[in-house]
Amino acid sequence: MTLTIATPHAVGRPGYTMLLPCRPESVGRARAFVAGVFETWGIRSLAEDGEVIVSELLTNTLDHTTCPLVRVVIERCMDEVIRIEVADGSHTRPQLADYDVDADADAESGRGLFLVDALSWRWGCDEYDWGKSTWAELKTMTTAPSAPDPVPTSESAR
Repeated sequence: MTLTIATPHAVGRPGYTMLLPCRPESVGRARAFVAGVFETWGIRSLAEDGEVIVSELLTNTLDHTTCPLVRVVIERCMDEVIRIEVADGSHTRPQLADYDVDADADAESGRGLFLVDALSWRWGCDEYDWGKSTWAELKTMTTAPSAPDPVPTSESAR
């Protein structure tokens, strides 16, 4: 087992990066990484969604590439947006397949990006010369509807 240490970003957006081997046991380490960062940032309520997202993105890398290493990045893009990225050396883009909840209920695979799409605010894939980065963003706050202006009463009009 390789010892992996999360490193904080020295410049740019606040965040952390972890380099992991492309092996099934790395999924649990990536989930713990997300949980730890979310705990540090005081957004524990989003940790479960973040853990599922990183699990699915990393599992896609394990299932569809032959990369020896993967980089997991968690960044705070804005106060209310957290980005989880899984970067690998492959140029194969992930595809959101049509998923029929009733017909595919017993399927053991094929739901990964469906879950990412359902749990995240938005997700995507950026291509680079060296490979790609598949990412998903979570919103930490929802904007409450603003309260309507109070209706003037006869007493407040005086």
